[in-house]
Amino acid sequence: MSSSPPAPAGPPPSDGRKDGPANGQWYPPQWPERIRALAAGELTPVTPRRAATVMLLRDARGGPDVYMLRRRASMAFAGGAYAYPGGSVDPRDTRETKWAGPTAAEWADRFGTDEATARSIVCAAVRETFEEAGVLLAGPDARTVVADTTGDDWEEDRAALVARELSFADFLARRGLALRSDLLGAWARWITPEFEERRYDTWFFVAALPEGQRTRNASTEADRTEWVRPGDAADGYDRGELLMMPPTIAALRELRPYGTAAAALDASVRRDLTPVIARARLEDGQIVLTWPGHDEFTKRVDPEGHRPADERTDKGTDTA
Repeated sequence: MSSSPPAPAGPPPSDGRKDGPANGQWYPPQWPERIRALAAGELTPVTPRRAATVMLLRDARGGPDVYMLRRRASMAFAGGAYAYPGGSVDPRDTRETKWAGPTAAEWADRFGTDEATARSIVCAAVRETFEEAGVLLAGPDARTVVADTTGDDWEEDRAALVARELSFADFLARRGLALRSDLLGAWARWITPEFEERRYDTWFFVAALPEGQRTRNASTEADRTEWVRPGDAADGYDRGELLMMPPTIAALRELRPYGTAAAALDASVRRDLTPVIARARLEDGQIVLTWPGHDEFTKRVDPEGHRPADERTDKGTDTA
């Protein structure tokens, strides 16, 4: 692993566009058609699945690095895009287990949900981080964290979790571990647009890499992993070299001001968790796609084709 910027992923898919996007914003070619169908009442939105993702941070010279993975190009959802470890909630994530740190009731108050939902979201965040990065935010008690998860026995358990042959609660109980919810900081909540085929209600967290543990590409969904400065990764996106979805690049920009992982964790308690969801409307014959509070992602879509209208200009910049 390195703290250098991820290698260019190549230009984002252009869907036949000669000029291509001005940055690395993920833009599926089927969006305009689905947006029109939704506006015409011909498309029923899919109910989003709850999910969690974790921005692992480690302190480095000049500021913290964040751990990112690149989704395989063959993936049906956001193939080729850079993201953070994470995934959908497993129904068994609601099970009670040994727990250290803020309680499920306290997380429910923070999230504005019931306790079972809050427990499942926090559990999914910890479980998915272990499944995809080999990092486990758990320990024997409220003051300790496991120091090494690289042995064959750990890998067997991780594989069983991925295959859903083992629940996370049973995994922790068998090893006598407590989930360390105090090592997580809730950062943001993004919900996939209503016109998307696959929808997720995703809670973003920050966490510091526990001392003694190290990341590894344990995910079958990723073909590359990197430790990178948030600013460097954001610059790669701005140059059109790194493909990312709006929540991913938004989080990178929000992490830039913090000089340490601890500072980002401290800031998380003040983060607004109001969900961000894209909206689409018709304006002057164009489809206008917006993410409230994030003007940089605004797209004006030519209804006669798949190319964002703002990418047809000589400058290639957004018109937000």
